[in-house]
Amino acid sequence: MTTSAKSPQLGLRANLAQFVLLVAVNALVGGMLGQERIVLPLLSEQTFGLTKYTGALTFILAFGAVKAATNFFAGTWSDRYGRKPVLVAGWLIGLPVPLMLIWAPNWGWVIAANVLLGINQGLTWSTTVIMKIDLVGPARRGLAMGLNEAAGYLAVAATAMATGYLADAYGLRPAPFLLGAAFAALGLGLSTLAVRETRGHADHEAARATPDGAVSTGQVFKQTSFTEPALASASQAGLVNNLNDGMAWGLFPILFAAHGLSVARIGLLGALYPAVWGFGQLATGALSDRWGRKWLIATGMLLQAGALALVAAGETFGQWIVAVTLLGLGTAMVYPTLLATIGDVAHPAWRARAVGVYRLWRDGGFAAGALLAGVVADLWGIPAAVWTVAALTALSGLIVATRMYETHPRSNR
Repeated sequence: MTTSAKSPQLGLRANLAQFVLLVAVNALVGGMLGQERIVLPLLSEQTFGLTKYTGALTFILAFGAVKAATNFFAGTWSDRYGRKPVLVAGWLIGLPVPLMLIWAPNWGWVIAANVLLGINQGLTWSTTVIMKIDLVGPARRGLAMGLNEAAGYLAVAATAMATGYLADAYGLRPAPFLLGAAFAALGLGLSTLAVRETRGHADHEAARATPDGAVSTGQVFKQTSFTEPALASASQAGLVNNLNDGMAWGLFPILFAAHGLSVARIGLLGALYPAVWGFGQLATGALSDRWGRKWLIATGMLLQAGALALVAAGETFGQWIVAVTLLGLGTAMVYPTLLATIGDVAHPAWRARAVGVYRLWRDGGFAAGALLAGVVADLWGIPAAVWTVAALTALSGLIVATRMYETHPRSNR
C-alpha cells in the first residue's frame, strides 16, 4: 500500500460518517448537562431548604471549577494518549451522576455529583471538539464547530424542557434524572464501540503546515491566556460568556418562580434559551467561515448584555420570552466562533492544548458566575446580580472589538 493511501483525508465530506457520529455523541454530552438546568435550582430551595443564593449555587461553582481544570488536561491527554481513550474515560466517570442526584440525601451529594459531572463534561465535550477539528481541516472549521455546539445545546434545551415537564408531572425526583442515566449508558456504548481515533488527522495536518517549533505547554498557556491578541481575546470572551450562562442556570429558575411561574413555564424559558442558542449555531458557525470571526463575537457579546438587561427589567412571562430568545441568539453568534478562532490561530501541533486552555478559561466562567451572582444576589437581590453580569458582558464585547484581529484565512486575503 502506498504512503498516500495510508494518509488520513481532511474535510467534512471525507469524514462524514465519523463526524455525524461525533455530533450524536456530543448531543448525549449536552443531555447530561440538560438534566440539571431546571431541576437542581428548584431542588436547592424546595427539597434541601437552602435560602442563601451563594449556598444554592455551590453545585455550579463545583461543576465549573472542575470542568475548567479538566478541559486543560483533556487537551494535553488527547495529545499524549489519543482522543478516544479520553472520551471513553469521560463517559465512565459520568455513569454514577444521575443515580447520585436521584438518591442524594443532602446537598453534599449534589455537589459531589457535580464534581463528577464536571470531569465528564470536560473530558467528553473537549474531546469531541478536538476530534471534529481534526477531521474537517481548516476550510470548514466554523461550520464544524457550529454543528458540534448546536448538537450539544439543542440536547441541553430538549432535556431541560423534558425534565421540566417530568418534574411538573411526577416531582423533582427521580423521573427527570432517568434521562441522564440513559444518556450516559448510550454515550459510553457509542464511544467505545463506534468512535475511531482522530489524532492521525491532526498529525497529518501538522506535517503539511508551516513548522512552528517545539512549543511547551507553558508557552501554549501563556499565548492562549494573555499574550496572543486573538487567542487571549477569545479566552476572556469565553469566560464572560459562561459567567453569564452560570448565572442564568442558577438564578433564572429562582427568579421566575418568585414571580409565580409554574415549573412547566420555567422549564419552557429554561429550554428556549439553549434551543435558540443551539439552532442559531447551525447558521452562525457557517457564517463565520464567510464573514469572519471578530465582529460576530463582538456583536454577540453586546447582544447578550442587552438581553440580560431585559431579564433584569422584566416582570412578565412574555417579556422573558423575548429576553431569553435574544440571549440565545447572542450566545449562538459567539460560541462556535470562539472555538473556530482558536482553531484558526493555534498550530495543529499544539492546537489540542490551546483548545484545552481556552476551555479552561471559558468553563471557569461557570464558577466565577456562580460565585459573583450568588454574592451580589444575597446582598442586593437577583436583579442586581443580572445587571452586574450584563455590564461585564458588554465590557467583554468591547475588548474583543478593540483587541482582537480577524483570524479567518479567507477574510484576510
